[in-house]
Amino acid sequence: MSKVALVTGGTRGIGRAISERLAKDGYKVAANYAGNDEAAARCAEELGIKVYKWDVGDYDACARGIDAVTGELGAVDILVNNAGITRDATLHKMTREQWDDVIRVDLTSAFNLCRLTIEGMRERNHGRIINISSINGQKGQVGQVNYSAAKAGLIGFTKALAQENARKGVTVNVICPGYIDTEMVAAVPAKVLESIIATIPVGRLGKAEEIAACVSFLAGSDAGFITGATLTANGGQFIAG
Repeated sequence: MSKVALVTGGTRGIGRAISERLAKDGYKVAANYAGNDEAAARCAEELGIKVYKWDVGDYDACARGIDAVTGELGAVDILVNNAGITRDATLHKMTREQWDDVIRVDLTSAFNLCRLTIEGMRERNHGRIINISSINGQKGQVGQVNYSAAKAGLIGFTKALAQENARKGVTVNVICPGYIDTEMVAAVPAKVLESIIATIPVGRLGKAEEIAACVSFLAGSDAGFITGATLTANGGQFIAG
């Protein structure tokens, strides 16, 4: 019987690439999304997967969403916490709302989804949790105190959760992508984008499919001895010690 994979923020950009790869790997994929109904419908049709709309920062909404996924596809075996937003501003200009929104969607969502699926994984003695952080959670970034804090928090969250559940067959790992060729990055002014690429040793942006390949490996049986790991995928732009 095919395992069920839930990908938050799974209908656009990196999330869509992850959903597509996991579907090709043979998983029954549930892709969560927040607001773009057109993109979600297109994703569902083109990839042949199920899509579910809810706010990952809302615990009760997550509970209802997990119930819907479980009712249609079965219990969640692989959870990919990919959903994220940015609300950029330097701290002295940042509003409380900008801070709260990013922490809620980018970090609290991981608690919500993990809390609602971890007991089932422990009972079945198997599970894969893969959190998507960011290069900016490792090195920080001007104008992204909120985003950097949330993404750094995901790394610590991953390390602690991995230790709690290792003996139950549940692995927990985190991927830190660098600058990836998505719609969001494509919207950056050309000169700014050129300056960013100049700082990447491999000389190009990453591809969403490359991040999806990392997820595919960590979700599979060959990665059963890997837990609590931070996988950087940034073309050498930042090398953690």
